[in-house]
Amino acid sequence: MTRDTDTAGRPPAAAPTGSPTRRRYRRQDQAGVGTYVALTITALLFLFPLYYSIVAASHTPSDLYDGQPPLFPGPGLFDNLARALDQAELFEALGRSLVVSGTVTASTVFFCTIAGFAFAKLRFTGRTALFGIALATLTIPPTLGIVPLYVVMSRLGLVNNLASVILPAAVTAFGVFFMRQYISQALPDELIEAATVDGAGLNRILFSIVLPIARPGMAVLGILSFMASWNDFLWPFIAVRNSPTIQVAVAGIGAGYTPDIAVILAGTVIATVPLIVVTAIFGRQIVGGITAGAVKS
Repeated sequence: MTRDTDTAGRPPAAAPTGSPTRRRYRRQDQAGVGTYVALTITALLFLFPLYYSIVAASHTPSDLYDGQPPLFPGPGLFDNLARALDQAELFEALGRSLVVSGTVTASTVFFCTIAGFAFAKLRFTGRTALFGIALATLTIPPTLGIVPLYVVMSRLGLVNNLASVILPAAVTAFGVFFMRQYISQALPDELIEAATVDGAGLNRILFSIVLPIARPGMAVLGILSFMASWNDFLWPFIAVRNSPTIQVAVAGIGAGYTPDIAVILAGTVIATVPLIVVTAIFGRQIVGGITAGAVKS
């Protein structure tokens, strides 16, 4: 006789709807007023910089420097947006950034997923050493590699070419580590063994089993890779000066003896819109992808 059955061999009855146990669980599942207040305050703190960027972009520089800074939008937003577009080729820069970020995201997600699967589930000589080397590269500041990276790109003839920005970011050590940890938890070894017994090859296992199961983790890595590539400034500023990405183009707006803060922030708002759209569409994947596979059945 097990704990799941009573003396007559019948399963125990579920707790009544109005029982104290059910009411206690329902109270634990519901968030209190304090939780909503704390979340609202946190959201407002994070949204305030974006809000004030829009406010500052809708005023003149004299309004920003004269007395108390404005706290509400003004009538000059579209004028400052037009001035920002006149001072820099922002639409062309947006297109280049979309190409770079999209290509980097696709290559990072694909190659890091393959490498993560290999480190997580395959057994080969030197696996631990190679994974340790990949992790060790995370401790090296990226700025230390700028000079040798520029020399390599110069010898390959890729300076002032978008390929010089795409290739160094095609695979990242963080992406390999993230996908390795995710696949280790989300993909049971028994599933791979069953597929191998059924005659599935490595490519069939990868495309039919690994990629569908790793899709939530791939979505998270894709969002993080897109945001990192979109916000990158230093290396594109060095490598593609003649065809700048959006961050480099925005840096040239409002230059002068007295920087035009309103126009600069207007260009910043334009550069931020794609990130807001991507986050609004795929933001749920960050939480869902991180938590999926964390609890094993």
